[in-house]
Amino acid sequence: MIIKDDLRYTKEHEWVKLEKDIAAMGITDYAQGELGDIVFVELPKVGTKVEQMKSFGVIEAVKAVSELFSPVTGEVVEVNSKLESEAGLINKDPYGEGWIIKVKVKDQSEVNKLLSAEDYKKLLEQK
Repeated sequence: MIIKDDLRYTKEHEWVKLEKDIAAMGITDYAQGELGDIVFVELPKVGTKVEQMKSFGVIEAVKAVSELFSPVTGEVVEVNSKLESEAGLINKDPYGEGWIIKVKVKDQSEVNKLLSAEDYKKLLEQK
């Protein structure tokens, strides 16, 4: 299982990478492994407002359907449209080609409230 040191994480198994005021986000390697083969992702529209730890979409796998929670508050500026026809990219490359949305962040300090890679590892060890 891969946990990248340069990302921040939520307890709900989303990751976020902040570059200036744009945050790319997706689900973690652990989450995609638990879900199994991902078959569908409900993506928000560009311009949608998202709030930290509120649902912004749904991810559907063979085993389960789960809500997606935004690690930060802001406005969706880009969605990974490849996922509409290739949802399995999340299984193959959750931190790369399997990113889900990019958000223009309203308050960058929210990222500091998220789990570090070390904290996320500890969370998973408790499972």
